[in-house]
Amino acid sequence: MLRNELEMLMRERDILLKVSGAAALFVAELDSVQLPETALDAAEILAESLNQLTEDTLQDALSAVKNTLKLV
Repeated sequence: MLRNELEMLMRERDILLKVSGAAALFVAELDSVQLPETALDAAEILAESLNQLTEDTLQDALSAVKNTLKLV
């Protein structure tokens, strides 16, 4: 039972890393001048949340996305 729970948590971590990595790449390419005013609050929350990640976690997240997208 513990093994199943651990496997589930690892799968969830992988998914969250991909989400975080994709969000980081999205924010990095975002042009806030062209962003609709209705989306500014959400973009700010997203950027602040990403900034709260440790550098190691953010690196893992970016690596997870780069592996998925086959980026350099």
